[in-house]
Amino acid sequence: MSFSQYKSLGETLKELEISFVEENFMQEISFNIKDYFLADLEFMLNEGVVDNSEYAICENLIYPVLKEVWKPFAKKFTLWSHQYLNYKDNLTGFPEYILAKRSPLGKVVFDKPYFLLIEAKQDNFDAAWGQCLAEMYAAQKLNNLEEITVFGITSNGKFWQFGKLDDHTFTRNRIFYSIQEIEHLFAAVNFIFQECDRLLTSVQDHLV
Repeated sequence: MSFSQYKSLGETLKELEISFVEENFMQEISFNIKDYFLADLEFMLNEGVVDNSEYAICENLIYPVLKEVWKPFAKKFTLWSHQYLNYKDNLTGFPEYILAKRSPLGKVVFDKPYFLLIEAKQDNFDAAWGQCLAEMYAAQKLNNLEEITVFGITSNGKFWQFGKLDDHTFTRNRIFYSIQEIEHLFAAVNFIFQECDRLLTSVQDHLV
């Protein structure tokens, strides 16, 4: 069953026997947004067609934000785009973006653990979370570490939602973030990347 077959969050929760919690776990860690990024974003929002498809949303609104926050972490993580993910042929497909440990064999080697999965949908957040949670579950299982936290982001480009999978519990943050409040959005994404960095250190210490 491919990730795209999961059409709603409730369906995924039931299928994978995952409990649902809704609470504000997100924090904000300030991020220095470069002037060139703000200028380019303003230009695209004013002049570009940024949300006519999921591809446009990814290219114009989601990936630019992720890339800026990822840059300071590039020695530890690789940010993969549309990389194939497969768990026992039951959960398979191409998440929009995956944040994974950078392989010691080089940047082109897809390595685990997988800490963050991002899914884009055109305003259908229920479907986005149904698919994203299935991807998060697959990443958790592929890590062979159920105690690891896997984060998820769903977005229509303008609004961003955050969630996390701990063991068999999925928690969705109540508060949404908006690209119209760019400082808060960057601070939220930066918090997730900082958490992934902390988790990577914990996993490495566990393996020593």
